[in-house]
Amino acid sequence: MQSAEARILDRQNPIDWLHGLVASDMAAADRLIHDRLGSAVPLIPDLARHLVDSGGKRLRPLLTLAAARLNGYRGTAHARLAAAVEFIHTATLLHDDVVDVSALRRGKIAANVVWGNKSSVLVGDYLFSRAFQLMVEAGDVDVLNVLANASAVIAEGEVLQLRSANNLATTRGDYLRIIAAKTAALFAAAAESGAMIASGSDAFTAAMRSFGHHLGIAFQLIDDALDYSGRQAQLGKSIGDDFREAKVTLPVIVAFERAGDAAKEFWRRTIEDWAQHEGDLKRAIAFVDETGAVGETQALARSHADQAIAALTDLPAHDIREALIAVAEFCVERAY
Repeated sequence: MQSAEARILDRQNPIDWLHGLVASDMAAADRLIHDRLGSAVPLIPDLARHLVDSGGKRLRPLLTLAAARLNGYRGTAHARLAAAVEFIHTATLLHDDVVDVSALRRGKIAANVVWGNKSSVLVGDYLFSRAFQLMVEAGDVDVLNVLANASAVIAEGEVLQLRSANNLATTRGDYLRIIAAKTAALFAAAAESGAMIASGSDAFTAAMRSFGHHLGIAFQLIDDALDYSGRQAQLGKSIGDDFREAKVTLPVIVAFERAGDAAKEFWRRTIEDWAQHEGDLKRAIAFVDETGAVGETQALARSHADQAIAALTDLPAHDIREALIAVAEFCVERAY
């Protein structure tokens, strides 16, 4: 176990701490990821690596590896599952960027801008196929079922989000169902599959699934809050992407609920009609700020992070457990 002083330092960068605790496992998963990107069709690895190597934290596969090691797993199948989880995530990002007509992803030009929408969709499909190959190789039908179900739920979330696009009638409940499907489903399945491959008890597996679910909800809520916050700029990321894409996220829902007549007309023009002018982002941020919408979104994220942490309460003391708790804390703290 680490010293108290070392743990304090680690909490300043808990995702890196978690990476360090499963470093050899993550290296094995990364080797699989890059090996399975190979194809006789050069476009496929070129396009896929554009996103896979773009600096993501690999948080979802980390949950798979951490859950397995937390239950004392000593095999190698968890690395295949982690790689499968990353392929599912990457495939959904490729599809998302086409649907959202996104120009940037992780600060880089989006793949659909470089190679076109058709290529992005087809390479996304290829990655889904690779993911299922890896799941089958892991040799556990129950785990395959969990990740297959998650893939279906994510697709349902995409359709739900498409229906909510430019729609200010979207409710808080609608929004939470969308992010539970689009984001939290894979977080939950990633953690649950790691627990299952390690032959975790029902209680341990349920705890890891609950942790992943609530972490995923909190993660998305904070991302959506940051898009209307100056904190996003301090983190070196662009702000206003959701606004420019006319997405109806919780900050917009709350701001519209509390808006006066002039502000409601502004939201209808910029979101429903998608007629945006220079200076509109600044006005949107001001409307969101004055209605307390960012604060309310952050508070809900805090609640879900607390639920994620509570899911681990009864698990034995372990560095990985502490790192997972720190990750949940960090997920929310990055917004302040």
